[in-house]
Amino acid sequence: MEDEKRHDLPLEDAQTEEEVELIEEPDQDPHVAGPTPEEIELKWYKEVYQGDTMKQLTLRSVIMGGLLGGFMSLSNLYVGLKTGWGLGVAITSCILSYAIWKALMRALPFLFKTEMTILENNCMQSTASSAGYSTGGTMVSAISAYLIITGSHMPWTVLTLWTIFLAMLGVFIAIPMKRQMINIEQLKFPSGIAAAETLKSLHAKGSEAADKAKSLGLASVFGAAIAWLRDAGKPFAIPGSLSFPGSLGGFELAKWTISFEVGAMMIAAGAIIGWKMAWSMLLGAAINYGVLAPWAASVGAIDTTKLGFRAIVQWSTWTGAAIMVTSAIFMFALQWKTVIRAFGGLTNIFHKREDTAADPLAHIEVPTSWFVTGTAVSGLGCIIVLHWAFQTSWWMGLVAVALTFLLAIVAARATGEADITPIGAMGKITQLTFGILAPSNMTTNLMTASVTAGAAGATADLLTDLKSGYLLGANPRQQFLAQFFGIFAGTLVVVPAFYILVPNAAALGTDQWPAPSAQVWAAVARLLANGVHSLHPTAKMGLLVGGMIGIIIPTLELLFPKHKKYIPSAMGLGLSMVIGFYNSLSMFIGASIATILEKKNKKLAEKYVIPVSAGIIAGESIIGIVIALLAATGRL
Repeated sequence: MEDEKRHDLPLEDAQTEEEVELIEEPDQDPHVAGPTPEEIELKWYKEVYQGDTMKQLTLRSVIMGGLLGGFMSLSNLYVGLKTGWGLGVAITSCILSYAIWKALMRALPFLFKTEMTILENNCMQSTASSAGYSTGGTMVSAISAYLIITGSHMPWTVLTLWTIFLAMLGVFIAIPMKRQMINIEQLKFPSGIAAAETLKSLHAKGSEAADKAKSLGLASVFGAAIAWLRDAGKPFAIPGSLSFPGSLGGFELAKWTISFEVGAMMIAAGAIIGWKMAWSMLLGAAINYGVLAPWAASVGAIDTTKLGFRAIVQWSTWTGAAIMVTSAIFMFALQWKTVIRAFGGLTNIFHKREDTAADPLAHIEVPTSWFVTGTAVSGLGCIIVLHWAFQTSWWMGLVAVALTFLLAIVAARATGEADITPIGAMGKITQLTFGILAPSNMTTNLMTASVTAGAAGATADLLTDLKSGYLLGANPRQQFLAQFFGIFAGTLVVVPAFYILVPNAAALGTDQWPAPSAQVWAAVARLLANGVHSLHPTAKMGLLVGGMIGIIIPTLELLFPKHKKYIPSAMGLGLSMVIGFYNSLSMFIGASIATILEKKNKKLAEKYVIPVSAGIIAGESIIGIVIALLAATGRL
């Protein structure tokens, strides 16, 4: 998460960052015995744990978390359909809840009498994170891809059950991993550390906490105002985009999406994603829309009678998807040590303490019985929905759930070690697997991969939150329950919102909803089902070249580690080919502002870049959704 690094920001299919860090084993003398797992846990229990003496899982923390999570799930749905990014909500929800609760205490002191404890805030964060992130990731990828391929929505009952079962599966799968990965191995989960530090600073009673909350609030008002003036035109309208003078290939630049989109959300997103990803995206966009697309149009690969974003991206998606898919899988393969450790630790994950009666953590850790029951129920639920709604055979559903468990372990460990959740690579592995098992069934291909991507994301998200709680001395069982409750809050909001925002398949792949992640998922499913022969010759060429680029760039980073900053991000290049040039330009502007500020005043940048950016994104996306809902219901 960037909470903003990992699932807080990278593209759903690009949960690989612009750099691949090969995690080295720490130097350790093999002849010196370290502390036992029991000693490690006992030390934490005695010195850090405070879950029995401080409020944590309270009604107000769950309600606040559910409301904020529902709010952020709308924001994630909006941003995901626009750009393919999945925004984490941990730090944003911490700051928002702090600010909102403070305001309520001032406005209604007779109702809101006491402040939330730091553990209540952490519990609220878990609920909000589950509601805002875990329930919506597959909505902008596999579910939208299903709509693109079939041309029709699945029934709301199916989507609701699917969303709940996927999130539940991910949450329950995380249970046996927590003690091994967090308690014993002490994996970093950097975003969890960042969220814990944010909570500590907010509860330090200093001016910095108030400044962060104020900046986030003002930024959200600014973002909301821009969205309202641009999209609603009240009280007066501002243009949605600004065109550049000139032409290309006999068409004005705007036809090639070369323009400036009036808005602050993409600029804010660029400030968070970082400099390397942003300049890589602008480079890829310039090549795609300024060179490749005009050439493709000249040879008849792009229909110039309907020239615009949709016509171009139908062609360029193949090159962009190839870059993202091959680089995601290849970069994941480069983390072979992580993979080996993940599967090598399977026995440790299910290791039982020799003397359960003497286990001081038995009463606070989530019991194995919850894992067994919860995984059985949610896994069976996924299998039933696959069979009932998508005509996937029982044994294929069972394979999908079993494969999901193994890949979720790998995804969780990658998150713990490098703050990278390779959800895209995990989903593609399942797609490739079922491309062999069910070669002509695109629906089975998409929905089985949806199990893997959705559950793996939820698993990594919960473990990241549990890391925050571990550092703060929280009760993990209560934190798990908060995460579980959040699933239902998020589903309650995100499912109906998806139907309203995306009324039909024609709405996807447009300027309003580019849905780049869905385009990639659909492209892979079609390719596995129809074969390469069905593509235009130039698209085949793009598929081949893109696939090679996705492997060459990580290889160059590996060969020339000292020059990584000069090597473009494969994910940035691929993403730029499935979103408009204007989006890449805005993100580049945002990253430039953040980079300059960081160089001029690093302390100021560290304090304000994330809160201000998160506020702008939240404000503009939520008002954008409100306007879309009003328009859909004929009230605007």
